[in-house]
Amino acid sequence: MKITLYQVDAFASQTFEGNPAAVCPLDSWLNDELLQAIAEENNLSETAFFVPTDNGFQLRWFTPVAEVDLCGHATLATAHILFTELNYSKPEISFETRSGELIVFRRNNKLVMNFPSNPPLECPAPAALVEGLGSKPTTTLAADDYIAVFDSEADIRVLTPNFTRLCDLDRRGVIVTAPGNDLDFVSRFFAPKLGINEDPVTGSAHCELTPYWSDRLEKASLTARQISKRGGTLDCELDGERITLAGTAVTFMKAEIELNE
Repeated sequence: MKITLYQVDAFASQTFEGNPAAVCPLDSWLNDELLQAIAEENNLSETAFFVPTDNGFQLRWFTPVAEVDLCGHATLATAHILFTELNYSKPEISFETRSGELIVFRRNNKLVMNFPSNPPLECPAPAALVEGLGSKPTTTLAADDYIAVFDSEADIRVLTPNFTRLCDLDRRGVIVTAPGNDLDFVSRFFAPKLGINEDPVTGSAHCELTPYWSDRLEKASLTARQISKRGGTLDCELDGERITLAGTAVTFMKAEIELNE
């Protein structure tokens, strides 16, 4: 059996930046063990699999070690492949996911994703967070992840986390964030429990960051940059209990997976 695989740089305007994701179109679902094995073999932060439905597509995301509830950059990558490689002709794509229905549409030269907002709440800084980051944040919040807020972009650029210590935390991962020098805010994202020490660009993290920064800066539309080594830029907008994340993507590779039946 052969499966087509695309590799896409998401939240990127050219190859070798943004966050690489694998995208695998399927006619029907393979067993979960095989999906996880493919994701492990790809060894990217996310592999997306999708199958057609009457109204759109079912979409699932796997890191090298686990299936996740939400992944922004692999959703962007999947929509990019449908629009550019698979001749999807409707104006928007509906994805059925573990986080409910997600809609992606084109606006000018960008893809826009409509996701649920996930506002974080302020909390005490756990010892493992401070020790793992090697620096105490000015504010700590929690949603799906811990969010460590620092005073400046320079503060988070210099962080060299102890990933073993961060694995002791009881959340998915750790987002560090600060006001940007040239943009509204910047961030980095660490998820060693999911096999991803530092994710290049993380859409789902911005479901938590957007409501926080929108409230703090008193504006609904924001421009953000995830300042990982590869880096990526996102347009974020808060709309009640939903947010939109917009960005561009570039196809890096098309290949075939060969499975022994």
